[in-house]
Amino acid sequence: QVQLVESGGGLVQAGASLRLSCAASGRTFSNYNMGWFRQAPGKEREFVAAIRKIDSSTNYADSVKGRFTISRDNAWITVYLQMNSLKPEDTAVYYCAANRWGALTGVAEYDYWGQGTQVTVSS
Repeated sequence: QVQLVESGGGLVQAGASLRLSCAASGRTFSNYNMGWFRQAPGKEREFVAAIRKIDSSTNYADSVKGRFTISRDNAWITVYLQMNSLKPEDTAVYYCAANRWGALTGVAEYDYWGQGTQVTVSS
């Protein structure tokens, strides 16, 4: 069982930056692909970014490409989502997720989820 804990959300103005963190309880992420998803009110959960366990390569949703960066620390203890140039449409609950195998962009591909952290961007 992998327990994930997100932090770093908050209320910011458009154009600002935030960095989200995701930590695993009592273990490292080295055997897991890691993803960030988000869910806005009344909408389905959607893929934001992912980082592969095998080579740390990354994938991004088109809506965040060039503004968001997913990364990990060298010990594979914490995964980050650096969010720059935030827009009101980025407002959502952001979730960290982990999977051992499979594709990176589908909600159903992930086995473990954090509780989420709220990001609100005002215009």
